[in-house]
Amino acid sequence: MSKILVTGGTGYIGSHTVVELHHAGYTPIIVDDLSNSNMQILDQIEKIIGVRPAFHQFDLCDAAKVADFVNSNTDIKGIIHFAASKAVGESVIKPLKYYHNNFFSLINLLQAFQEKPINFVFSSSCTVYGEPDTLPVTESAPVKKATSPYGNTKQVAEEILAETAKAHDNYRVIALRYFNPVGAHKSALIGELPLGVPQNLLPFITQTAIGKRDKLTVFGGDYDTVDGSCVRDYIHVVDLAKAHVAAIQLLENGNPNGNYDVFNVGTGIGYSVLQTIAAFEKVSGKRLNYEVGPRRDGDVVQVWGDVSKSSKELGWTAELGIDDMMASAWAWEKYLKENPIG
Repeated sequence: MSKILVTGGTGYIGSHTVVELHHAGYTPIIVDDLSNSNMQILDQIEKIIGVRPAFHQFDLCDAAKVADFVNSNTDIKGIIHFAASKAVGESVIKPLKYYHNNFFSLINLLQAFQEKPINFVFSSSCTVYGEPDTLPVTESAPVKKATSPYGNTKQVAEEILAETAKAHDNYRVIALRYFNPVGAHKSALIGELPLGVPQNLLPFITQTAIGKRDKLTVFGGDYDTVDGSCVRDYIHVVDLAKAHVAAIQLLENGNPNGNYDVFNVGTGIGYSVLQTIAAFEKVSGKRLNYEVGPRRDGDVVQVWGDVSKSSKELGWTAELGIDDMMASAWAWEKYLKENPIG
């Protein structure tokens, strides 16, 4: 079947999507600069699917290298674009890093493929909704001023893609607005692998439980939510990976909504940080050492998605629940203790 370029394919979501593309009969080709991932993940993917995906290491912000790659791989039929800086908190501290990396990589890809018909799936985010007026948030909700530079890069990237698809019929684009990916592959061979101190909740939970971290800090306990902590729509990373396969398939079959479309990708259920901690403790049997600290700049109070459009038009629905998310993340953390990567 079709060759699909997966940028950031050794990263967390990218590696799981490479696996699901293979299972669906596609041939994934990975481009990654390994700035936020590890070469050993290729070995792990090979253990799962039985073949080693084609891999190219370079920075997508290098326009000449992107052009050379595209000219040497003329049979690519689709792109799933993950490669981007992604930590909300870091983006507040290092905004220029986020604007440079996230925009140049996208623009270079689009320019390199501008003469070729291409199906393009973009890794977007529910951060484009900002602090929603109503919940659950639908795809028709207004895009609000971003609460972080990371969120702003997703908003502007969606605008770039929509305008490019409008101007050039060869681009067929779907932007998937993720909620909060967590969990790991059922084999426990791939999962979230943060470099340094984790920026996301669940790896901090599992690292605290395994003893890598002394304690977990909950950022804010006085929000107007069920228990004072922020609320998020957590989605299992394998379900999220399958959504990308569904998006490629919809583009191949001709999306009736036209050359540009957006879909929420979540479970439609909101869990607070404290509820998520409790779910992990129940599944793992571990008691976590955590404290409630001050609020963190850039955090939205609560958001979860209306995913009915994804179910009806994308033909995709999340299948794995919060217990699956916690159990698989914990299995991955325990695997890493015995089999360190990096």
